[in-house]
Amino acid sequence: MIISVRRTAAVAAVAALSAALAACGSGAGTSDAGGQARMGASAAPSGPAPVSPSAAVSAAPQSRPQSSPPAAPQAGAPGKAPTMAPGPGGLTPVFDRAKQHTDKTVALTFDADMTSDQGPRAAGGEHFDNPQLISTLRTLKVPSTVFMTGRWAEEYPDQAKSIGTDPNFEIANHSYSHHAFKSPCYGLPTLDEAAARADVDRAFEAFHKAGAVNTVPYFRFPGGCYDDEALRAISTAKVTAVQWDVVSGDAFAKDPDAVAEQVLAGVKPGSVVVMHCTRSAAPVTEEAIRKIVPELRKRGYRFVKVSELIGK
Repeated sequence: MIISVRRTAAVAAVAALSAALAACGSGAGTSDAGGQARMGASAAPSGPAPVSPSAAVSAAPQSRPQSSPPAAPQAGAPGKAPTMAPGPGGLTPVFDRAKQHTDKTVALTFDADMTSDQGPRAAGGEHFDNPQLISTLRTLKVPSTVFMTGRWAEEYPDQAKSIGTDPNFEIANHSYSHHAFKSPCYGLPTLDEAAARADVDRAFEAFHKAGAVNTVPYFRFPGGCYDDEALRAISTAKVTAVQWDVVSGDAFAKDPDAVAEQVLAGVKPGSVVVMHCTRSAAPVTEEAIRKIVPELRKRGYRFVKVSELIGK
């Protein structure tokens, strides 16, 4: 068993560190209409993937995805994947946990964060990638969803292509610049409505340029920060916004056991766990995964991509 008698303070410290990250895992709240957007029914999978990401997904309501096998998607464009119907007033729908809470499935998601102005830090030797984490997920055969920024894909195109052509993974959109879509948001620069919409497209274009194929029409707001205005700004992108219900606390953590315990204590059937694929900001994630995965399997959980949870 991973969980034994542990210091509560250790877990609390990790949670506090995660909140300090100006990246993801904050679980920022929504407005009333944003909350109602979560209630949208699943939509049918999109048709053949078009060149334009904004036109990639059909919003026709349907409770289950179609059973016909998907056609091979075009590199970098969102492929066939279930989405949710728009929320009130056409707002981008929000998903944070599967509606069916009896099936012991869980989605591990990893944010590959890099802001548009961090090139000099990468050139100076800072690692915003984590190839060992990806290797471990492959070895453990854990289907996963990577929420990637376009800037990350540009910095690590070979890795973006490797992840985006591996059927074990799907790449979702985490914006291009990792700037905020609402303010305040952990001190991140804020995009206006037009820039926000363009930022989503630019990220998909970066995936396309890197040669990623397994991309899906899902979007995660930087910092988890959004409101109705942000949901409206990206509504024409036809994406489903994906949040989470379990914060791993891996941001800036130094104790993999504490991270593992926090995840194991929070996971429920249908959960979405937010973690990070960034060595400099989340150095113990890979070690924590080696503790989390076997324990959850021992408890009867099956790992799935976000697309499978949304399709239920």
